[in-house]
Amino acid sequence: MGRLIFIFSLLMLSTHGITAQRVIHPSMSGMFAERFNDLFELLELALEKTQDDYGDYQLIPMSFTMTESRLLKEVKSGDNLDIIWSSTSPQKEEELIPIRIPLRKGILGYRISLIHKDNQFLFDPLKSLEDLQAFRIGQGIGWGDINIYKENNIPVGNAPYESLFSLIGPRRFHLFPRGITEIYNELALYGTQNPNLTIEKNLVLHYPWPYYFFTSKQNKNLAMRIEAGLERMIKDGSFDRIFDKYNAEAIQKSELDKRHLIRLNNPFLPENTPLDRQELWFVPSEASIK
Repeated sequence: MGRLIFIFSLLMLSTHGITAQRVIHPSMSGMFAERFNDLFELLELALEKTQDDYGDYQLIPMSFTMTESRLLKEVKSGDNLDIIWSSTSPQKEEELIPIRIPLRKGILGYRISLIHKDNQFLFDPLKSLEDLQAFRIGQGIGWGDINIYKENNIPVGNAPYESLFSLIGPRRFHLFPRGITEIYNELALYGTQNPNLTIEKNLVLHYPWPYYFFTSKQNKNLAMRIEAGLERMIKDGSFDRIFDKYNAEAIQKSELDKRHLIRLNNPFLPENTPLDRQELWFVPSEASIK
């Protein structure tokens, strides 16, 4: 039924001669849809701010959900999906058009960890990457972070995402690092059935981890439009206002001033990553991290 509604929406655009630019984006329904509300707001405002240059637009959600690998295939063809949001990689930037403005200002690169509640004493003395290499980290199947941990000689294993929460501690993993804007909602969601879970208090891991909008190679006009809109939002402050709206509370909760920072190397960053544009990145103040 959902697919029929989706196709009907496209037919209505054609039948009525609507000239608005079509922007089909991933489904915003399902259990984890709220995780992407900020990205949808960024997308919508970027399109709104470019109406004078590019004309009207119509945002159309896919009415059925897909895995990330399927979404990447669909946006590459450009037939049924016009845009996705995803972490970057050399392969993605080769196959798609990356809009190189880090969504969420790269904050997903700052990771604090879920641990077993009885294991905090293991992590209190940690101060270096070498110390961290004594512990095993859990990640979801196919996650790009896995290769980063391997490159930094940190033992890492994987499991289905929802299984990871029950495998932390004596059973399999010492640490399950999560973005500071992800971990509190996840603990609330999975902590009830996993009462031994808690958030580690001593460490924050960091590696550059940009998250972008991507379009197909055939959709250069849309890519240019979104990039122009995001740049205007950066200039007028609305980009930062959306960032603060969705992330300020989690940043405060993470208590970075009480944590020791361990930096990890990410050798998989594409060459054109805009690391020199400081205004695009979340950077805690020097005083906020030990």
